[in-house]
Amino acid sequence: MRGKDPMTTTTTAAADPAASLIDPPISTAVAISYLRVSTREQASKGGTDEGFSIPAQRDAVRRKADQVGAAIVEEFVDAGASAKSADRPDLMRMIQYVKTNKVAYCIVHKVDRLARNRADDVTIHLALQQAGVMLVSATENIDETPSGMLLHGIMSTIAEFYSRNLATEVTKGMTQKAISGGTLGKAPIGYLNVRTRDDQGREVRTVELDPERAPLIEWAFKAYASGNWTVSQLHDELTSRGLVSLPTPKRPSKPLAVSSVHRLLTNPYYKGDVVYRGTRYKGTHPALVPPEVWYQVQSVLTAHKTAAEATQVHDHYLKGTIHCGQCGSRLIVSNAKNRHGNVYCYFVCSGRHSKRTNCTRGAILIEDVEKLIEDYYTRVQISPAQRDALSGMLHHEFDRLMAAETDELDRLTTHRDRLEHEQDRLMQAHYADAIPLPVLKREQDRILGELDHLNRRIDAHHGDYADARAHLDDALGLLANCADIYQQCDDANRRLCNQAFFTKVYIDEDDELRVENNRPFEMLLDPEVNANALNWTQNGDKARIPANDSVGKGSSLVRGVELRVSRVRTSLTVLALTATP
Repeated sequence: MRGKDPMTTTTTAAADPAASLIDPPISTAVAISYLRVSTREQASKGGTDEGFSIPAQRDAVRRKADQVGAAIVEEFVDAGASAKSADRPDLMRMIQYVKTNKVAYCIVHKVDRLARNRADDVTIHLALQQAGVMLVSATENIDETPSGMLLHGIMSTIAEFYSRNLATEVTKGMTQKAISGGTLGKAPIGYLNVRTRDDQGREVRTVELDPERAPLIEWAFKAYASGNWTVSQLHDELTSRGLVSLPTPKRPSKPLAVSSVHRLLTNPYYKGDVVYRGTRYKGTHPALVPPEVWYQVQSVLTAHKTAAEATQVHDHYLKGTIHCGQCGSRLIVSNAKNRHGNVYCYFVCSGRHSKRTNCTRGAILIEDVEKLIEDYYTRVQISPAQRDALSGMLHHEFDRLMAAETDELDRLTTHRDRLEHEQDRLMQAHYADAIPLPVLKREQDRILGELDHLNRRIDAHHGDYADARAHLDDALGLLANCADIYQQCDDANRRLCNQAFFTKVYIDEDDELRVENNRPFEMLLDPEVNANALNWTQNGDKARIPANDSVGKGSSLVRGVELRVSRVRTSLTVLALTATP
């Protein structure tokens, strides 16, 4: 085809009919074809990549090409693209192709394959005419003659009417279905779309409760209505209880996202309503939750949203950490303006503010609370000698625990090996017909139960002492520099420091602090433990940590503090680097 008039060619045709897309027969005009189906379902019917419609269009287009004496050199296919819009990938590619290649014909199965509105039809037809390409329909008598152009205009108008009328009829049908209480589309999670046949063989579509997921959705509404859960906490609990989405042919089941949980809590479908185009109708599907529960959930969602917005307006890095020493309620931020327009920021008791308690705690300036916390860090910062003493005692205690557990671990492992050997002997005896199957099953159940118990104990003994040591060293490093670190931190890192060291800080009426330390700082700051550490340094192994102390639990000592310590330690490293001259 190269080096000759692109409108015709003299290349010998291949025996394979499909080869006409590459080597057109002798003295034939050059043509292209455009094929389209509207939906992805049409494009994949029958389990094939092209479904049934596209091959049928291709056959009709090739027959038309033979009739007009043309050979198709390029094929453009938009599978699953609506003709309502001209923004289709292969249609755009086809327009560009005819601008750069000489083509005699563009063959389509029907005019509505190109466009279903007059504006797009005129634009596409004009682009083809400017490129010298004649539009040919395989099933309609359309050409460049006056009668052909008239038929083209009529068919294009009919296609636009069909598209607009179809949309109107679909909307009318959907509205009527909603008025009748029918479910529009796929039912939300907790329900199943069911298709059955009546006595006359007609398809009946109904919605039923999903026996696996409906109880979890019902529990979620009742739990959230209590006001004791956040959406995030509810999402975590539903995930742990095994709530997953319904599988589809293309997507497997998976846990819901937090946004999906929030969306289902606001969906009125669960109280028996169907919503279409902003209007609610009484549905025929079974309600999953009573209306009063659903409305209570909406009230809690609104309250949480309001509280979240208030927190964003009056945020502070100490919020959530400091509490009223009188009633135990959290201290919240309150801004007061005097008659001169000056704004003063206070912490006030939320219990007194909301009148939930009889607390009489007065407001305290935020800057005074900040100073109290800074002073506390200065008081609890340990000296290098205290750090060395605590570190030596703790590492010694870890060595003692590991030595004590070695014998116990050997005993457990030996017992496990003996049970596994007993299992093998039982199987051999059964194969030799020495013991009947019921006896074998009973003994195997007993052995499996003992093995499960032993394996859990062995796994518990395999705690990662190296990580526990490293986390305790991090905690000691923070404790030895906590005042310096806190002074240099910005607000975000001060919040991290407080979360690492404290669970709660109570401020009494006399502005004294009562602190609940986080693990392991509750132990590291214990005066008795510090005295034991100094005693251990002087007397060696004669000083012991009490057996019921938290350090005696090995790696469990740092459970719940590792992430906080690591994050604050990262902040410490950044501060050290930025402070270096």
